Amino acid sequence: MTHTMPARVTRAAHGVLALAALLSSLGASRATAQGPVQGTTPGTLHPAAMPLPFAPALPGETSPPPIPREFRGVWIATVANIDWPSRPGLPSDSAKAELLRLLDRAAALRLNAVIFQVRPAGDALYASKLEPWSAYLTGTMGKAPDPAWDPLAFAVAEAHRRGLELHAWFNPYRARHRDTRVRAAATHVSRTMPSVVKPYGPYLWMDPGEARVREHTTRVILDVVRRYDVDGVHIDDYFYPYPERDRRGRAIPFPDAASWQRYRKSGGALSRDDWRRRNVDLLIEDLYEQIKQVKPWVKFGISPFGIWRPGHPELVRGLDAYTTLFADSRRWLAEGWLDYFAPQLYWSVDARQQSYPQLLDWWTSQNTRGRHLWPGNGTYKVTDRGSVQWPASEIVRQIDLTRAQPGADGNVHFNMSALVRDTDALASRLATGPYGAPALVPASPWLSSGTPPPPLVVRTDEAEGIVLHLESGPVAHHPRWWVIRSRYADGWRAQVVDATARTVVVPLDGVGHTPDVVAVNAVDRAGVESPTVLLSSRGTQ
Repeated sequence: MTHTMPARVTRAAHGVLALAALLSSLGASRATAQGPVQGTTPGTLHPAAMPLPFAPALPGETSPPPIPREFRGVWIATVANIDWPSRPGLPSDSAKAELLRLLDRAAALRLNAVIFQVRPAGDALYASKLEPWSAYLTGTMGKAPDPAWDPLAFAVAEAHRRGLELHAWFNPYRARHRDTRVRAAATHVSRTMPSVVKPYGPYLWMDPGEARVREHTTRVILDVVRRYDVDGVHIDDYFYPYPERDRRGRAIPFPDAASWQRYRKSGGALSRDDWRRRNVDLLIEDLYEQIKQVKPWVKFGISPFGIWRPGHPELVRGLDAYTTLFADSRRWLAEGWLDYFAPQLYWSVDARQQSYPQLLDWWTSQNTRGRHLWPGNGTYKVTDRGSVQWPASEIVRQIDLTRAQPGADGNVHFNMSALVRDTDALASRLATGPYGAPALVPASPWLSSGTPPPPLVVRTDEAEGIVLHLESGPVAHHPRWWVIRSRYADGWRAQVVDATARTVVVPLDGVGHTPDVVAVNAVDRAGVESPTVLLSSRGTQ
């Protein structure tokens, strides 16, 4: 299935005002460019800083230009406490405060989605009856946080308050990370189903050849889809494991002889490599179908290794994920078993054998179903540590190339810590450059049930600005966002607001003037916009 590509993002002139807004918002404990100010009345959203123009205000113009559409995501990794929490066993209040600071940073940079790791290794960073609490959260696997709280429920609510989508990120097969030394809880898969969990180097791995593994992983993910208001489900690049080697440097074979022999004895005719790829395919296809049965609007995304096979495109060299990880990612894209595809293109623009633009161009050529293509960027390489150190300009350049590539409509940054470190003024460069104004996540019309009705809007004028009182139209489910576009003397500005808010303040500009035109739309969970409600200085038009 194909869809119309969303409006391309255009860059406005920003400069010092954008940098000041970024620094101001990063310094506030709860105030963000798209979120609530601490101490405001519940249900009312006040912008912490004037949003920047996304389009000029042309003389005589009253119809609002479309808000830019672009996915701006970031991975928040919990495995080995890479991004959050800063250490296992952190007190609940401290862990909450750290998570809020990360969400505030994402909103201040005008990102619009976070991909939050909730299942690093057969464990849970949320309240689950199927898998134990993660040791990365509490320090002891199976131990609940005290005082009790649910990080995923908290993250969903606080992300939405800041205009951010929240995608729950699962590792489908890993059962123990190499950095883990804690004892497995009695409810961990290594103890409840020990026959399907295999030691592999320093890891424990659920055997993808076992139907029980696929069933368990699917049940875990669907449990989250049912119980949490997540916008997406996300799985990463770990299918069959990356090869481990023994002390002599020889590759260690994956120990799946039992499941392989059972398959052969049952009459299976595939080669072992094809059988392994089929095992992974079955999980991907089944997940997509079952997520859509539970909540059709929840997006399913995958971020595989960035090279499908060496030689595709011709000059590319590197790991062969098709024969090593048994990940036929090109097929998943071709079959439409996903809503967005985020290949990890963690190489520079000028890399000779893994060129970012060459790989991006090849992947877009494979996207015959017109799904979203949001390449993953190696933003973590903008650092003053390690052997590979990129300047911040590399990431800006990659974003520009993605925008110029037909068929690609966003980026995902690995990882959140890179945006917090701000090496080489990375965050400031993003905020004053490509992410200077808000953008909506691109629409997924194949997930929509139709155009949502326009919101019901009542306007009142107050000293602080225009106050909009909002209600959704007569639909079975509520919209995800209100989108408010306002025409000031220096251009059109946009606010993206959680649709659970019933009143929104459209602020005065820097000289105390209200906008002369305000346009309001409801946006459904698939990103489809309602007809516009247009208000001028004289009221509703």
